[in-house]
Amino acid sequence: MLRTSSLRVLDDRDRDAVHALLDADPVGNVFVSSRLRAAGLDPARLGAEVWGYSERGTLAALCYSGANLVPVNAGPAALRHFADHARWQGRRCSSIVGPVDAVADLWARLGPFWGPARAIRSRQPVLELVEPPEVEPDPLVRRVRVNEVGTLLPACVAMFTEEVGVPPDSGDGGALYRARVEELVRTGRAFARIEDGRVVFKAEIGAVTPFACQVQGVWVHPDLRGRGHSVAGMAAVVRAALAEIAPRVTLYVNDYNTAARAAYRRVGFREVGAVRSVLF
Repeated sequence: MLRTSSLRVLDDRDRDAVHALLDADPVGNVFVSSRLRAAGLDPARLGAEVWGYSERGTLAALCYSGANLVPVNAGPAALRHFADHARWQGRRCSSIVGPVDAVADLWARLGPFWGPARAIRSRQPVLELVEPPEVEPDPLVRRVRVNEVGTLLPACVAMFTEEVGVPPDSGDGGALYRARVEELVRTGRAFARIEDGRVVFKAEIGAVTPFACQVQGVWVHPDLRGRGHSVAGMAAVVRAALAEIAPRVTLYVNDYNTAARAAYRRVGFREVGAVRSVLF
């Protein structure tokens, strides 16, 4: 039971109001919107809760509470309510991700109870591209086939470990992570250049709505970095995504990753915002 009438767990009856709020910022909200469009708002089916904060009877802000805690359109009052409920419920997420100021506010309230964080990424620029890249795409980057999951998976694990700092298969032996990779391959959202059984470049489309899609897991084999594979590979992925998946392609990147940011600029991405991540 929620402890305040301004905050409640939403369900499918709230669908229209929720999507109106999410669609006001289709790039910033692509992850949450994708999850809710795929699974709806019923917590049992979604595997998460969506908390709604109302002002004068109108839904004003959301907080997705699953493996990630993600505030949406949340001002100071909403963030105070979300933090109070999260603290009362106890930490269930592995990260807090969202707009820089909102996550800073949440963490200031939750840190004394949930801390310390394993890592804080203070500013991760959000990038967007709406036109096909002018750089030449890598013709060998293609969708990964179902029978190539075993080849792709080690590269996915290596990327995740390099990016997050812990392997994705340390909890359950990798069953859930493998299932997610298999889903992305099966739905045609995993792209790679594979040569002689080795992944040279890879990237996945992790979130998809009618308005935008989000690239994740961009990785080049360590022995082959600095040869332009990321630029040409991303150009190929973006061209396919714009043509077949969504009219906007977005991603976010660590601000200190100067090589990746330079590669994305060459592809044509422009900065449209920023997020902060608190990792546990």
